[in-house]
Amino acid sequence: MGVKDLADYPWDAVVPFRERAAQHPQGLVDLSIGSPIDPTPDVIRTALAEATDAHSYPQNIGTPALREAIAGWYARRRGVPGLTPENVLPTVGSKELVALLPTLLGLGAGDIVVFPRVAYPTYEVGARIVGATPVAEDDPALWPEGTRLIWINTPGNPDGRTWTVDELAVAVSRARELGAVLASDECYAELGWDGQWATEPVPSVLDPRVTGGSRRNLLSVYSLSKQSNLAGYRAAFVAGCARVVAEILTPRKHLGLMMPLPVQHAMIAALGDDEHVAVQKERYRERRDLLRPALEDAGFRIDGSEAGLYLWVTEGRDAWESMGRLADLGILAGPGPFYGADAAQHVRLSLTAPLERIADGARRLRGEAL
Repeated sequence: MGVKDLADYPWDAVVPFRERAAQHPQGLVDLSIGSPIDPTPDVIRTALAEATDAHSYPQNIGTPALREAIAGWYARRRGVPGLTPENVLPTVGSKELVALLPTLLGLGAGDIVVFPRVAYPTYEVGARIVGATPVAEDDPALWPEGTRLIWINTPGNPDGRTWTVDELAVAVSRARELGAVLASDECYAELGWDGQWATEPVPSVLDPRVTGGSRRNLLSVYSLSKQSNLAGYRAAFVAGCARVVAEILTPRKHLGLMMPLPVQHAMIAALGDDEHVAVQKERYRERRDLLRPALEDAGFRIDGSEAGLYLWVTEGRDAWESMGRLADLGILAGPGPFYGADAAQHVRLSLTAPLERIADGARRLRGEAL
């Protein structure tokens, strides 16, 4: 299988629901895609502007200053000390790494790529492009022999599932039994809300409590799109096993996957400033606190969603019926079936809409007049 064999882009199926929702007299409340709508912080924009004299080709591996900033951020924010520049690599957004990692690792026919049962579809796309066998499975005990790459997503998109230290340790142990690379997509780790994540940080797969002192075959993938409103910058990185980082660097050089130098400067500023992240999290919290009870009042059950950028909800009926009900209220959601066969009765709602639009959507869900 190659890229020409991929199915049509699934979001095209949402167009009729968007058109239906847009007919609402008070307009569309678009909660379908998690694309940031808040301003990029000034500290980052200033750093970008100061680096516009970028006449030379950037290095694929990133500047030493950026790699040190990434390592320092892991130590300060994720509880992962001891990373060196050899353990980290900037990437042109996280989606390209997710899609290309099987290619970069040299996987092909006969290899197995495991990913969550409810998952961002690009994990499976990456496996299919190289002809590997995709397997959706959450239980490490059921990860099959022949597995070469395992994706976990914590906090999860779309369901907000968040792995504890003990659960991550079990996953690491099983991956090592299989001789597989374990890649943890952790892009929403700063957005913990409920349960233990209301008071303690979401752990990384590179946390020493998880690794037992060895980062062998472990990767943590991260993006600044959501916490710093940098989706348009394509600012992300991977960290972990120095051997695997070096292995994926060589083909990236051949493919010309280089992060623009001004973006690297902007990332350094973003990684060094925690205040803007806290401000952004509070914006999301305020929207979440409006939307969640309104959904529950309207008969939706919130599943998971203890962390991350989304509310994962169900009425106990077909997701497309829920999509229609919401569209009639002028609200556009994301359909659960996009995220796997186990999600046929769920829809996903993003927190990336202006507060006044979410407040309007909450009123509509409760049947309140404007």
